[in-house]
Amino acid sequence: MDDSHLDDSRFEEGRRPGATLAPAERGATRIADRAVAKIASQAAREALGTLAPDAMPPHAIAVVHQDTARVRVGLELDYPADIGARCAAVRRQVVQRVEALAGMDVAEVAVLVERLHLAHVPGAAQGRTR
Repeated sequence: MDDSHLDDSRFEEGRRPGATLAPAERGATRIADRAVAKIASQAAREALGTLAPDAMPPHAIAVVHQDTARVRVGLELDYPADIGARCAAVRRQVVQRVEALAGMDVAEVAVLVERLHLAHVPGAAQGRTR
């Protein structure tokens, strides 16, 4: 095999081709909206802890623009509970995990409580409550 067509002048001793290029000139890494949404869903699960047996797991939608994400999380909560505090915990966890795992800022986390589950209280009457 004849390697005479290769220009040896671009290879310096101990250096790889392209190693002299600045990082921005080598290319870019783009993290898909779907990947950020999966990170956000898992973070919401972590923040909520144990869910009601019939509760749907949290789900998320994310929109990424450059290095900034906007996230929308839908979830179900037990009732009675401090809904505001639970939503704030989800927001904090989503921001922390997306920043840590995807390396991007989170401009907004909208938390939508889609359903409330009446928490089972020992000794409470079964059936309808008036």
